[in-house]
Amino acid sequence: MALTNAQYDAIMHEYEERRSLHRQELEDRQRYVYDNVPGYKELEDAIATTSVNFGKRLLSGERLDRSALKKEIAELSRQKLTLLTEAGFSSDYLDMGYTCQDCQDTGYIGNEKCHCFKQKIIEALYDKSNLKIMTKSANFKLLTDKYYTGEDLKRFQGAVRTSEDFVKNFNSDYQNLFFYGTVGTGKSFLSICVANELLKKGHSVIYFSSLGLFTMLSEYAFDYKAKQELHDIYEDLYNCELLIIDDLGTERVNSFVLSEFFSCINERDIRKKSTIITTNLSLEDLQAIYSDRIVSRIVSNYKLLKLTGPDIRKLKKIAKKESEDLQ
Repeated sequence: MALTNAQYDAIMHEYEERRSLHRQELEDRQRYVYDNVPGYKELEDAIATTSVNFGKRLLSGERLDRSALKKEIAELSRQKLTLLTEAGFSSDYLDMGYTCQDCQDTGYIGNEKCHCFKQKIIEALYDKSNLKIMTKSANFKLLTDKYYTGEDLKRFQGAVRTSEDFVKNFNSDYQNLFFYGTVGTGKSFLSICVANELLKKGHSVIYFSSLGLFTMLSEYAFDYKAKQELHDIYEDLYNCELLIIDDLGTERVNSFVLSEFFSCINERDIRKKSTIITTNLSLEDLQAIYSDRIVSRIVSNYKLLKLTGPDIRKLKKIAKKESEDLQ
């Protein structure tokens, strides 16, 4: 399911709006400096005048030393920078700002799509996954350990530290996470917290519930029309920087699911693309339900993070109802 022309145009329009906004912000900063740093505007005008006069003399046939022009402009620029910093501004105060420094808000690095453009494609194509909605209510700032005690608390705090390190080292350290344990203990929440942070850094993230993932793969494999529509999604499963498979074990397990699941995690491992899996299954259940080679891949290539404790979703519902009853 490639982008439609309308979707592509909408993305490019957003980049143009970004550039326009940053240009306006730069112009506002320039006006502020002109009004508040005496002599700065005059130096800037002097650079422009010097360059224009040099060009006119070249066009008139004079043989001039370009290095002299460079030295003069360099000295004027140095004086500008001195005025700027002595007035309390940072040396890069009048540099152009960009939302994405890598592509400078063009969407492309050379002829290749930037990682931020790829994420916008994913957002357009996978809008039904509700990842954007989920990240609004799941981030590290909203985490609380008040529902955990004893060993449950230690496990939760350890899982949070590991998740934060996963984000911090994402660019340099290939890792996979496997959250497992009892129902309602924050496994999915933590995975979305990670997704939220990586999305903000411009990384490509795809989220699927386990049931949704294998339903899509089944349609791709057995429905010819769907295969054409789902081709790009299928490819992105292997190429996105982070894939989240949520609630493993809710799908109907059969030979097709086992084969596709192994293919997915194995191929992503070969390509060094990170994956996060969450499940309510115990490791014993995992061993009983899935093939040995799947379990072997997970145990050897994923950080296993067990979360236990009360069902937090249930506790929150009870607390909300009690609060409403008191009103």
